[in-house]
Amino acid sequence: MAWAVFVALRAMEAPALLALSSGVLAGALPALILPWPLTRWRRLFMAAGFPLSLALSGSVAGELPAWSWLLPLALLVLLYPLKAWRAAPFFPTPRGALHGLSRLAPLPGDARVLEAGCGLGHGLRELHTEYPQSRIDGIEWSWPLRVACQWRCGFARVRRGDIWQADWSPFQMVYLFQRPESMPRAVHKASRELKPGAWLASLEFEATELQPDAVHRCPDGRPVWLYRQPFTRLQSKSRP
Repeated sequence: MAWAVFVALRAMEAPALLALSSGVLAGALPALILPWPLTRWRRLFMAAGFPLSLALSGSVAGELPAWSWLLPLALLVLLYPLKAWRAAPFFPTPRGALHGLSRLAPLPGDARVLEAGCGLGHGLRELHTEYPQSRIDGIEWSWPLRVACQWRCGFARVRRGDIWQADWSPFQMVYLFQRPESMPRAVHKASRELKPGAWLASLEFEATELQPDAVHRCPDGRPVWLYRQPFTRLQSKSRP
C-alpha cells in the first residue's frame, strides 16, 4: 500500500517529499490505528518497512554486490536454525506477564523451573521475578540466542538443546510460549515426563485436550494456561 501511494503520486508528478511522506504515512497508519494486540517492536517493524525498502531500492542497492543480498538470509539461518523452523518464532514474553502466577501455581522454594525455548531470556526474567527462590533453567536451539540469553540472565542456567529431546522430568514447572500446532506434542511429552504435582504453563495457547487447573490473565488480557500432573483429559465428543 505504501509503495502504491508513493508510485502513484510520483506518476502524477507530485513533489518527491510529498510522495515520500505520504508513502511513509500509508505504511505506518495500520501500525498506529488498527486495534491489534501489537507490541511496540511490531509497530516499529511495520512502520519502518517502506522507508527501509525505499532506501535499499535506490542508489544504495545499486552499489551492493549481488552476493550481499544473501547476508540477511545467512544471519536469519544463524539466529534461527532450520531445525527450529517448526517451532515458535521469536515472540518474547511481555514484561509483567507472569505477575501473580505463583498464587495460582505455587512451587516449593528449591523447585526447578524450565523455559523450553527461551530465546533472549524474557520469559526467564519473568519466571525469576515470580519465583525468586527457584532454580531457573532455559533451553534454546539457536546458539547465538543461547549465548546472549546466558549473558542477559546470569541467574539462570541456559543451555543449547532441542526442547523436544531434553528431559523434563527434573522440573516442577515447564513454561512454554510456542504455537497451537506444537501443543499436542508438548502435552504428550509432559504427560510422559513430568512428575505428579509438576506444572505445565503455556502462554496464550491452550492444550485443548486437557482440562486446565487454573488460568492466569496477563495485563494485556492473554491467558497463561496451567495444567498440573496428573493431567485431567477432556472427553472427546463422539461423532454420530
